[in-house]
Amino acid sequence: MDLKRLRDLREDNDKYQEDIAKILNITRQQYGLYEIGKRTIPIDCLDKLADYYRTSTDYILGRTNIKEPYPRRKK
Repeated sequence: MDLKRLRDLREDNDKYQEDIAKILNITRQQYGLYEIGKRTIPIDCLDKLADYYRTSTDYILGRTNIKEPYPRRKK
């Protein structure tokens, strides 16, 4: 799976792979493999990225084109 949106989100936020790797507490090389789809991104990293970019995991994975996260339900 090519996670082109990971790169797009990173570049749209003027970040380098090293910056995002630090947020995820991984190496830049590991993060680079996620971006090109050579390694499967762990769910915990995907979740952190969705929170960081304020979007949904579905958007990052290309399952939706809606960039905004799902609205939270009122209690």
